[in-house]
Amino acid sequence: MPRYAMRIEYDGRPFAGWQRQDGPDSVQQRLEEAFRALDPNVPSIAAAGRTDAGVHATGQVAHADMAKEWTPFRLSEAVNWHLKPMPIAVTACARVSDDWHARFSARERRYTFRIIARRAPLTLDAGKAWRVIGPLDVDAMRAGARFLIGQHDFTTFRASICQAKSPVKTLDEVTFDEHPYPGGQDIRIHLRARSFLHNQVRSFAGTLERVGAGAWEPSRVKDALEARDRARCGPVAPPDGLILTGVGYPTDPFTA
Repeated sequence: MPRYAMRIEYDGRPFAGWQRQDGPDSVQQRLEEAFRALDPNVPSIAAAGRTDAGVHATGQVAHADMAKEWTPFRLSEAVNWHLKPMPIAVTACARVSDDWHARFSARERRYTFRIIARRAPLTLDAGKAWRVIGPLDVDAMRAGARFLIGQHDFTTFRASICQAKSPVKTLDEVTFDEHPYPGGQDIRIHLRARSFLHNQVRSFAGTLERVGAGAWEPSRVKDALEARDRARCGPVAPPDGLILTGVGYPTDPFTA
């Protein structure tokens, strides 16, 4: 069965996350239904990351095995037609080797967390960013984030239901962008690692927001990390601002 990699974009608000579940709608379920409209025998689709309810993606990657050969363009066009009107789109498609795997072949995941700081409610960006009322000190947030870079035991920033075998992960990079926004600030936190724990990025974002708001000194992030105690984490940010922006592979299947 020929295997195809797909880059996928979606608005996470209507879904209970990526993973197929009994009852609630999911991104995986909708994609599999679209593929099975073309080929009823398509096996379950595997993805690079299982995003939670309400989390968005511009660079999710998944793969599917088809019964016959398709040109990647025709396959993506056909799948997108069957996805309508769901807010999911295949933005790139490529034929890959039979042993290529969206999850296990991946070498890094990239996430962005978006915070809009302003007093007025969000309208056009409602559900697409975490709105906080007060202004944030981005330099202080950068200072706090430096303590998170590298290999650490991230128990403090790990959900109690996390199924990872170990809380030890390596965070390769954290950077910040600040953009003009009507009546406030548009702050984007970019994170890169081979893999992340459940709720790790949202835990980072909620903790760093406390630093930016002046409620925490940047050094308190280091204290919380070293405590290895979930109770020492700042508030967990909502899913609205979280976006899976990319997955890295030894060779990019969409440009090879």
